[in-house]
Amino acid sequence: SLIAACSENRVIGNKGSIPWHLKDDFRRFRERTTGHTLIMGRKTYDSIGRPLPNRTNIIISRDKALSIPGVVVVSSLDEALEVARTIENEEIFIGGGGQIYAEALPKASRLYLTKVHAIMEGDTLFPPYEDLFSR
Repeated sequence: SLIAACSENRVIGNKGSIPWHLKDDFRRFRERTTGHTLIMGRKTYDSIGRPLPNRTNIIISRDKALSIPGVVVVSSLDEALEVARTIENEEIFIGGGGQIYAEALPKASRLYLTKVHAIMEGDTLFPPYEDLFSR
């Protein structure tokens, strides 16, 4: 499952951070992902700055020497999914960023998407998804 928030123009990030602060969206993210496996890219992890509690955190990085206490570091989405399937019997979540979402979108069976009703400035976009999922 992919979990994300994006603006009307599909922005999900700007200069390494989320360009809005929505308490309800953060609460929803926490409620959905707690107790599950969460996969994210290294830049997304860096923007958070720590492993998220009560989840298995899997980070995708090209840096094969990267070692982060409290997280599993892998080099590809396929490897992340393979590791996650050995841990998770229920739902595996993809939590960003843009490149990881684009690669994972065709493999996903669910999309939890919060739409921010604004046009935002940003440098990271959520990939086109409208034709891939039904409500």
